[in-house]
Amino acid sequence: MNYFSSNFKLGILGGGQLGKMLLYSTRKFDIYTCVLDPSEQAPCKIACNEFRQGDLMDFETVYNFGKLVDVLTIEIENVNIDALETLEREGVKVFPSSRTLQTIQNKSTQKLFYKDHDIPTANFTRFAYTSEIKEAVNHGGLNLPFVWKAAQFGYDGYGVKIIRNLEDLTGLPNVECIAEELVPFKNELSVIVARNLDGEVKSYPVVEMEFHPEANQVEYVICPARIEESIAKKARNIALKVSDAFNHVGLLAVEMFQTEEDKILVNEVAPRPHNSGHHTIESSYTSQFEQHLRAILNLPLGKTDNKVAGIMVNLVGAENYTGNVIYENIEHIMKMEGVTPHIYGKKETRPFRKMGHVTIVNENIKEARQIAEKVKNTIKVISE
Repeated sequence: MNYFSSNFKLGILGGGQLGKMLLYSTRKFDIYTCVLDPSEQAPCKIACNEFRQGDLMDFETVYNFGKLVDVLTIEIENVNIDALETLEREGVKVFPSSRTLQTIQNKSTQKLFYKDHDIPTANFTRFAYTSEIKEAVNHGGLNLPFVWKAAQFGYDGYGVKIIRNLEDLTGLPNVECIAEELVPFKNELSVIVARNLDGEVKSYPVVEMEFHPEANQVEYVICPARIEESIAKKARNIALKVSDAFNHVGLLAVEMFQTEEDKILVNEVAPRPHNSGHHTIESSYTSQFEQHLRAILNLPLGKTDNKVAGIMVNLVGAENYTGNVIYENIEHIMKMEGVTPHIYGKKETRPFRKMGHVTIVNENIKEARQIAEKVKNTIKVISE
């Protein structure tokens, strides 16, 4: 099939910043794009060929949108799976597949998948409702502390809480969830794997993630990770094993813990471009967004090596600010060498909302990290 400057249509479910950055590559290749998103102000709206507003969890909306395109992909996991299954049966190519998404959408199902495929992960207990946890602790079936995770609809630190005593359960939604062993770890790592329909597979270098202590959001993504080569090799091998188990097409971001004993445990996965791969736009030979496009269209995969060390800083809304966004001091960071800001196009900020990111590239990873700290302390995402 001819994808370039043709009648081919690529559909994207979700119109957020991931979709917007994917459109960098579709515009470069002149691939016609259609985007579906619930918000009239979705960041993708400015850059796609067709934009449709609608509920991603509604069967008819997703089904009717999918019938308009030749290949359908996602930039968010929370979409109507039944509609994707129907579209697949009717010949629409959907990547990642409805089967993969169904497994990943639910953290309980996802964790069982790891156990069934002998993929190392933290021990966990499943609960139909949060209210069942207290009884399990009181009867010795569950030990404190642990990590509570909602089975569905959690993102960017939401739907996750460390439980150190029973009072910490107060106020949590009474939903299907898991209680996961609290693992002492040295580092949180991520590896992005790409796979096309022909089975060609490539992985990106391991990245290291530093998290905000309160918001539980990634503050810095550091590539290459500052770990021993033997650990990096182990992490990439496990990521490839996860990819093989899912037999996915497209990108798969595999988030992992490096424990105090240097074991690698899989935390969770995302079957799409991922926050831990944003640095690739500037630092890699092939950005994660172009690679996702190559994979789902069954084109040859691009080179994944770094051209230079890269660090990504998330730009999130400052605390105590809600309203029309202002990027304070952005001109100051643009004076710094190797610094590139990406603004997502969200008009309103609120505390800890992802509003953009900044990439810092440098031949020396230590210097890049120092500049990243200056960037973080200089630019502020506030409101009028």
